[in-house]
Amino acid sequence: MKVIAINGSPRKNGNTAILLGKALEGATFKKAETEMIHLYDLNFKGCNSCFACKVLGGKSYGKCAVKDDLKELFNKIEAADAFILGSPIYLGEVTGEMRSFLERLFFQYLVYDKERSILVPKTLKTGFIFTMNAPEKVIKDLGYEQKFKGYEAILKRFFGSSKHLTVTDTLQFDDYSKYMAIGFNAGAKAKRRKEVFPVDCEKAYQFGAALVD
Repeated sequence: MKVIAINGSPRKNGNTAILLGKALEGATFKKAETEMIHLYDLNFKGCNSCFACKVLGGKSYGKCAVKDDLKELFNKIEAADAFILGSPIYLGEVTGEMRSFLERLFFQYLVYDKERSILVPKTLKTGFIFTMNAPEKVIKDLGYEQKFKGYEAILKRFFGSSKHLTVTDTLQFDDYSKYMAIGFNAGAKAKRRKEVFPVDCEKAYQFGAALVD
């Protein structure tokens, strides 16, 4: 079994990447072959609305026609058995790179018939790990959980199954005194990093292992 993790964070060693790595460790424990891909290493843009993927009988029907770094990634996804997305939340949304990637991933498979059918070649197990600097209360107050469930729903619609994991109140700076961040309690952040983040990592490990079951 092949499991791919796709990191939508600009940081290769940040919270999102760490949690995706733990998820892949869980998948590896279940004997899966794994790979981590960093979107910010790739050269691509969002959908350019060329509609080549919709031309009946066209050579790109059901496939994105743009020849950039996403072409190989899409081939890897179709060859895999499962994939896990990961993104920090910036201003209430996933990163721009993740959003552009998802535009291209989903739109190539969408058919404009009466039933709005999906052309995905096969079902895949999918997951999404969201990370936020903000505390869990913000998720409830601003309705973020509904947004996260929306991503889960569209992944399920296209690929057959999905689940998500949300990790909140993450450590953003090693030294909060160097930044305008007086709205945060640096001591509390450090304490949470030491006591709670390892629990979050274990959740990510189990998250990845469950994709292989």
